[in-house]
Amino acid sequence: MKMKRLHTGFGVIVSTRGFFNPELAHEGRVEILEKLKSMGYDTVCLDESDTRYGLVETMDDAGKCADLFKENADRIQGIIVCLPNFGDEVGVVSAIDKAGLNVPVLVQACDDEKDKMDIAGRRDAFCGKISVCSNLNQYGIKFTNTTFHTCAIGSDIFTEDIRDFAKVCRITAGLKGLRVAQMGTRPAAFQTVRYSEKLLQKMGIQVVPVDMSEIIFAAKRLEITGEVAEAAARIKSYGRLEDSVEEEHIVKQAKLYVTVKNWMKENDCQTGTIQCWDSLQINYGCAACLTMSMLGEEGMPMACEADVTGAVTMYAMYLASGSPCGYLDWNNSFGEDRDMCIGIHCSNFPKSFISGPFEIGSLDILGNSLGKENCFGACKAVIAPGNMTYGKISTDEEKGKVKMYVGEGSFVEEEIDTPGGVAVCKVPGLQALMDHICSSGFEHHVAMNRGNSAKVLAEALGKYMGAEVYYHKGEEARK
Repeated sequence: MKMKRLHTGFGVIVSTRGFFNPELAHEGRVEILEKLKSMGYDTVCLDESDTRYGLVETMDDAGKCADLFKENADRIQGIIVCLPNFGDEVGVVSAIDKAGLNVPVLVQACDDEKDKMDIAGRRDAFCGKISVCSNLNQYGIKFTNTTFHTCAIGSDIFTEDIRDFAKVCRITAGLKGLRVAQMGTRPAAFQTVRYSEKLLQKMGIQVVPVDMSEIIFAAKRLEITGEVAEAAARIKSYGRLEDSVEEEHIVKQAKLYVTVKNWMKENDCQTGTIQCWDSLQINYGCAACLTMSMLGEEGMPMACEADVTGAVTMYAMYLASGSPCGYLDWNNSFGEDRDMCIGIHCSNFPKSFISGPFEIGSLDILGNSLGKENCFGACKAVIAPGNMTYGKISTDEEKGKVKMYVGEGSFVEEEIDTPGGVAVCKVPGLQALMDHICSSGFEHHVAMNRGNSAKVLAEALGKYMGAEVYYHKGEEARK
């Protein structure tokens, strides 16, 4: 099943100032709208019949732009300000302020050309951008800067800036109004995963709790419907099953998967977490890992051990990358290599996160005490090599803040003889990262995602969502 990708649309403001050549701004407007269209983004921008060339230049223009943005608020996840010349900073900031959309803003200004510095060809956008940004700061409007202070609209660097900005917009739009399922309570020993619902609510994230007994008894009552049969067939082809797995184990897991998925849909939850041990094994007779793995593969990330902020982290990473996350423990050192460690969970890793062959069987540790027949559903593998982003959101009640750390590293290929889902990780400056995690009171859990998304996650959570973010930049952080 393919994961859905959230559509991103931009409100576009192209501005000019009266005594500069408006033709440059007109050409810039045409160019940026064509560029955004070619990249697959929806745009909302003043028409050339609304204002001179469809530009924002006066307070009247700003009012028209604000009204247009408000009318199309459901299509706009971010605003791009384009300055082909100096631009009118008051017009720009007034349009954004009056629209009141409270979405991320990207500010771009065009390069001057050394051989076009006459009155007709000079842009002065280098200077104009400073004025626009000053006004945005005065109005308390958060904004994202381009990599270079000025750049050509058609440049590759601006293309990457737009793509990164789109990810920032997806993250902020996806987290505002996010509904997180908490199925059951945390295991008593796991005080590490305690959190503040109220602090998440201030960020616009709603927790939806349900007693684990409701899920268990709903799964027990479920007949072998077409939906259950389809889920059972998918389990058989999802990975390689251990020889000891019997049909009744598969059916139990299929019923749990269908029950959890339907409850999530009925309660409009986009991500969630399950009390994965040991009530489920004792009172129902299977592990939750495989159900969580399959839902994660479908774009519905699920965290272990009722770790709600872990589920939020996984969903933020999914929004950034469009690919599934794994949920692990920072678990073992790697000999004396201080930039290497091992991440392990039972595990609930989605199929494409593992990115290679894997085995589906019973929990290894709990299976020894609760019986293998009651613990079917663990996805066992060593994660395939590749770039990765790691991070964790948490709540800090003493500071009254949501906090996060995020960074990048890699999965490496190493022979490791240990049970469960295993990731051998290389993180530059790992010792400094571990010092921050311990001294700041973060949990032992960590979300990991393939690819490189740390920069956009730090921008979205730190700048636009109000979290206190530590962005670990590898070698720069090394002690």
